[in-house]
Amino acid sequence: MTAMRHPEFPNLIIYDHPLLAHKITLLRSVDTPKKVFKELVDEIAMLMTYEVTADLPYEVCQVETPLEVAEGVRVAGDQMTLIPILRAGLGMVEGVMRMLPTMRVGHIGLEREHESLEPSDYYYKIPPNPEGRTFIVTDPMLATGGSASAAIGFLKRSGAQSIRLMCIVAAPEGVARLAKDHPEVAVYAAVLDRELNENGYILPGLGDAGDRLFGTL
Repeated sequence: MTAMRHPEFPNLIIYDHPLLAHKITLLRSVDTPKKVFKELVDEIAMLMTYEVTADLPYEVCQVETPLEVAEGVRVAGDQMTLIPILRAGLGMVEGVMRMLPTMRVGHIGLEREHESLEPSDYYYKIPPNPEGRTFIVTDPMLATGGSASAAIGFLKRSGAQSIRLMCIVAAPEGVARLAKDHPEVAVYAAVLDRELNENGYILPGLGDAGDRLFGTL
């Protein structure tokens, strides 16, 4: 899986792989049913996890094969914490945890006010000792950036020092908001779309990810 820094947004790491592009095309389609949409979000999150965890700490160990003892590595997966932003971020959890099943999972519940487009929180629960953990915040859509910025702010105030954001579709406005509010936080996105419309939806986008995941259209 290939990913690179975006030339316009130094905080953005964008993916470049035909398999991922194919799945995003299917995800965008208005004809994609809920079951398939959920499966695609899960698969895309799993594929993206490779690059998001490229610097995952590990320790060298010895393993006994059927023929001899070999040198190997064990990753420190228990120091990683996944933070889905409710509710759409839940759709990415299983895909990430399929790669790192020892991860802890916290939850942040945020709602976006329809008029101001700014987030308000209704739930916050993370594992203890956040100072020594690496947090991966997940949300399929990075639109205005308000919810993601608020979630990262909550984590920082709790003591988190290592945070990264993983989304599927990002808008330039959201990436710029994160660069302004949290310049040290890397944003991993499968695709950077064109812009937001007057209602704060990403264009061309894929609609409301939460509604499409949970059938609340």
